[in-house]
Amino acid sequence: MHTPDAHDRDIELAELGDGLSALRLCDTAALETMRRSLTRHGQLDAVSVFADRGQIELLDGFKRARAARILGWPTLRARVVDADVAEAKILLVALHDRRGLTELEEGWLIRSLYHDHHLSQPAIAARLGRHKSWVFRRLLLVEALDPAVQADVRLGLIAPRAAVAVSQLPRGNQHAAAGVVIRRGLTVRQTELLVAELLDATDDAARAEQLARWLGEGAPGAKPGVRPTRRSRSELDWLAGDLRTVRLVAARLEARLSGGTLHTIGPEAAALAQDSLVALVPVLDALGRTIQLVCGDSAALKDKDAA
Repeated sequence: MHTPDAHDRDIELAELGDGLSALRLCDTAALETMRRSLTRHGQLDAVSVFADRGQIELLDGFKRARAARILGWPTLRARVVDADVAEAKILLVALHDRRGLTELEEGWLIRSLYHDHHLSQPAIAARLGRHKSWVFRRLLLVEALDPAVQADVRLGLIAPRAAVAVSQLPRGNQHAAAGVVIRRGLTVRQTELLVAELLDATDDAARAEQLARWLGEGAPGAKPGVRPTRRSRSELDWLAGDLRTVRLVAARLEARLSGGTLHTIGPEAAALAQDSLVALVPVLDALGRTIQLVCGDSAALKDKDAA
């Protein structure tokens, strides 16, 4: 059991704010486990709090506080941390470094630091001890994910990792895909397969057909309540799908770059995007060499004709 130190003190739950809870997820099962633990063993560790404009706010220990409120406890043992709001958010990431926080929670925290506290992405990366590309990816994730899907995650309707998979789709397709995940109770792996098929689809009609099939609407022999599995695909199917995806993504990327996207996303984001683009060049070169190797004279002849 934790032994209280000189900095621990009891704080009234009624006076304890939870403004940072909007940046965290609260799983119902985990909350119930915490409630049972508090009932059986009492409070083992102090929660972490900080002062913000005269209000004591939770920094870490949201499940303990919620479970204690459910149990009707008047106080919790707490350790007061000397930090402002921005520093508290940085500490929250550090406290759960490489464990505890989902990618979405990390993204919400970084977005808050970026937009609410006006810290630059390189500054956030330096404060967290992470690479700037890590910050960029987390920020891009929450900016790309439909707010309605993020709300579904908060409500526990869709798993955070499944939402990350859904974020690969264009925003206009994310809500419908999330609806399928929720209605059919798809696992994370099944969600990834659904997203892969939707990315393979060439137009809106094909995507609607895929969604209907996964829902069991119009799918031969589909039975309500039975989770769908991906149909068997031959190696040719996979190859054709990959080729189609590469062509579509390459065309979209070229159009965005030609349209001046790098000049509209801000200098910091543009610098990170440029790093990623430069890193993509050797990958494309390797793909080109492999194509030349497996296709031989045919690929070389097409290149010569194109020139």
